[in-house]
Amino acid sequence: MAHAPSVTRAPSSAFGAFLTTLIVDLRARKARRSVYKTTYRELASLSDRELNDLGLSRSTIRRVAYQAAYEM
Repeated sequence: MAHAPSVTRAPSSAFGAFLTTLIVDLRARKARRSVYKTTYRELASLSDRELNDLGLSRSTIRRVAYQAAYEM
């Protein structure tokens, strides 16, 4: 099976640059959202006792997940 190499080149127009920036931004947003969801899910699965050992409560899970994803 032949493999076609991926070719990347600089955009030749302002619209191409806009699209490239848009795609990069969307990928970054998706990655941050994935970090948020994973962190939230993992913390939410812990018992109250385990959360207390970490110095957290159930009411702080969203804030901690947000900070992990968006306030790097």
